[in-house]
Amino acid sequence: MRSLLWIIPIVILTGCSIKPQPIVFGKDACVYCKMNIVDEQHAAEIVTSKGKVYKYDAIECMLKDETNNKEELVGMYLVVDFLKPDGFIDATKATYLISEAIPSPMGEYLSAFNDKSQTSEFISNESDATYTWTQINKKIK
Repeated sequence: MRSLLWIIPIVILTGCSIKPQPIVFGKDACVYCKMNIVDEQHAAEIVTSKGKVYKYDAIECMLKDETNNKEELVGMYLVVDFLKPDGFIDATKATYLISEAIPSPMGEYLSAFNDKSQTSEFISNESDATYTWTQINKKIK
């Protein structure tokens, strides 16, 4: 019995870790719109403060998800950098671009970039614009 007591703290500590989960493209579904997540450049995730992960096929789905996107419950907001779709970046620090030059899965033309300077080559007309996390939240919600 004593030997099992050390297992309990390990299970508690590792069971609630706050970290992203990889998206299985073509298999995982967006929790908001229920579409399969296939576009690697526009995916997003919310990880709650308790470690539950919600996966999205588009940034706009994450922003519009009022059920799971409650700021007091969220531990991490994550988006994929459009130019480096091999992992997540902190959504609260990303720069967002709405540009008709880059279609997104839900038709908002919304993409995330790790560095604002990288957005200039995708601005195709005067209606295209960049946004901060606060600004894009106000615009999309």
